[in-house]
Amino acid sequence: NRFIQNYGTHVITSITIGGKDLIYIKQHPSSSLSVVEIKNYIHDLGHQRFTENEIHTGSGPIRSMNKERENLGFNSQGVYPQPPSTPYIAAKEDVTVIFRRRGGDDLVQSHSEWARTVNSAPDVIHMTLFPITTLLEAAIPGKDHLIRAINLYLEYKPPIEELRYFLEFQLPRVWAPIRDEHPLHQRKEPVCPSLQFSLMGKKLYISQEQVSVGRKPITGLRLCLEGAKQNRLCIQLQHLASLPKILKPYWDAHITIGAAKWQGPEEQDSRWFEPVKWNSFSHVSTAPVEHYEVLIGDASGVYIVTGAQLGVWDFGLKNVLYMKLLYSRVPGCTTRRSLWDHSPAAASSHPTVGPSNITYLDPGGSGAGSSDAGKFMKIVDRSELCKGPDDMPGHWLVTGGKLGVEKGRIVLRVKYSLLNY
Repeated sequence: NRFIQNYGTHVITSITIGGKDLIYIKQHPSSSLSVVEIKNYIHDLGHQRFTENEIHTGSGPIRSMNKERENLGFNSQGVYPQPPSTPYIAAKEDVTVIFRRRGGDDLVQSHSEWARTVNSAPDVIHMTLFPITTLLEAAIPGKDHLIRAINLYLEYKPPIEELRYFLEFQLPRVWAPIRDEHPLHQRKEPVCPSLQFSLMGKKLYISQEQVSVGRKPITGLRLCLEGAKQNRLCIQLQHLASLPKILKPYWDAHITIGAAKWQGPEEQDSRWFEPVKWNSFSHVSTAPVEHYEVLIGDASGVYIVTGAQLGVWDFGLKNVLYMKLLYSRVPGCTTRRSLWDHSPAAASSHPTVGPSNITYLDPGGSGAGSSDAGKFMKIVDRSELCKGPDDMPGHWLVTGGKLGVEKGRIVLRVKYSLLNY
């Protein structure tokens, strides 16, 4: 990150100075105009803009001037002049038109008059850039790491002051626990407590397996259905495959951090119990699970989540599902900021960082198509709640969580935090 801060990412090899007068046209998805109609409109608009017989309407809509075009029913919005940062205007129109100039006197409306002012007020209109890493010899140690860091910086554009932490966290991410679902290695179905949502309804079994990942930061959680009938609810954790270097001085294997602690809701606290379907049947404890011993800015260390477990309190037909979290101390660090995120991880437009970063497991094979599976998939929200490089500043950790009920579905919510190292 110091290299990028000191030297940048590219070397400028040539610059073109002069002026540029451009028209940007965007056809809105709601527009019913054909390709031919749009092409004709663009032709007429360019003719008006760049010939001597120019017709301007200030900052209002610029329309085609011949009757044939007017009969097409164009609706357009013109923006003139506009700074480079101006976005498209959202409106229920056919097209949006944006005029943009570089160099010259931007207050002059006529293109020909503007062109005569470019010599007295030129601007940079084009640059040729080369990656700075092309100047480094192939044998220089760490060149590949530098190239990867620059590519990540250019792709995700984290704030420069966060770059070091961002890069440290761009490690492969995996889900735990990892199951061996080979047909010849099917494990015996465990004995589990269950939930029931109606008198004659099928039972949803709850895996009480304690899932922990040791000293590997957790970046996401999700609920899953597993088993041959996809009728057993379990929890999985997304974590970094290894410890980021930034955390090694505080959390390496040789550092004493004390015993990890399980925390969860109180069985007697029925204020947080919510029915999934009917009040006479199974409930969910929606109490938030957090570690309250350390406040933001406390220099004695912070507690982050390193494990999770689901459980059931037996109240007859009104069994209550709850979640516990395992907390481990990170000495010498403080909490900078925390937030509760209720939004599932959207499919990123960027490729996942690193080779095979996220291993998705769908235990149960063909059982997913059974009627039981279909019913429970409607009851359990299996969305992944994770934060990765797309979520600036890109080094969030899980520090809390809670179960909930929304529109008859069991959902999971996650609390994330940023640390000061």
